[in-house]
Amino acid sequence: MQSRYSRQVILQNIGKEGQEKLLNSSVAIVGCGALGTVAANNLARAGVGKILIIDRDFVELNNLQRQMLFDENDVGAPKAVAAAEKIASINSDIEVHPIIKDINYTNIEEILDGVDLVIDGTDNIQTRMLINDVCVKNRIPWIYTGAIGTSGMSMNILPDKACIRCLYPGIPKAGSLPTCDTMGVLNTITVIMGSIETTEAIKILLGFYDDIESTNSNLLVYDTWNHSFDSIIVKKNEKCECCAKQNYEFIDSDEQEIITSLCGRNAIQITPADPMELSLKSIGEKLEKLGTVKCSDFIMLFKNDETEISLFRDGRAIIKGTDDEMVARTIYARYIGT
Repeated sequence: MQSRYSRQVILQNIGKEGQEKLLNSSVAIVGCGALGTVAANNLARAGVGKILIIDRDFVELNNLQRQMLFDENDVGAPKAVAAAEKIASINSDIEVHPIIKDINYTNIEEILDGVDLVIDGTDNIQTRMLINDVCVKNRIPWIYTGAIGTSGMSMNILPDKACIRCLYPGIPKAGSLPTCDTMGVLNTITVIMGSIETTEAIKILLGFYDDIESTNSNLLVYDTWNHSFDSIIVKKNEKCECCAKQNYEFIDSDEQEIITSLCGRNAIQITPADPMELSLKSIGEKLEKLGTVKCSDFIMLFKNDETEISLFRDGRAIIKGTDDEMVARTIYARYIGT
């Protein structure tokens, strides 16, 4: 430990005792894109002892502009697995667990059970609201962070302090918020916001979240192009549905099959009500006569003139080429089954 973390241990803010705390800590990173890869890289190098990397997607060529752990050899691989492999080569002394799942109301509490902190690397407000419900309910600190264009924002969500629903009481209507696909994103802002997020994570893991001077629930907003930085006080809303009334409506969903439109990609994700372990190889063999198939242990890619499907072992599928839920359901039933 002395050699690997020597430059960190001599910091007055951390020291040997603080480094031991980091090594005994566990963090879940939900989403391993631009923010998630920065967070995973930083936390692994800092010596956080256990890191869960949770992501539903696979690496695409356009990710390489900003998702710092990946390279061209990773294209087509599940992001969680590719990131975990890179982290293992950076720091073999820590535990890294890739989880290739769509985090949703059916599995989120089980996945996040026992972690000390949750890092936000997601790309949609619905998942953030779900994380907020679970973390507030179970008193787990989490850090909300987002970046788009040349600006980003971050906010610590701490027990008994303001939560994300104090900031956003309701979910914005679909299509009302810009996405990276429609507005673009500068890769420096994701590195900066990911670094701010992980600095706050280290402070929280070291136990500084009761120190208002160093760790608070302010909303930090930064624009790297204009060099503007603002810190906005967010007060706890005593009428908040989540942290005040303990109404965890995003966990207590009565939905069955989960249909998700993917962040401006002209694609629909379908998550079955009862996830099951599929034989991707067997399904791929059946589909070979209908189009081209590429299959690995984690994902099967199928493509023909009608559609493109990415199928995961738990039955979850991404249907490309449509933003119509009914069309996506029909394609799923036709090629994968009900």
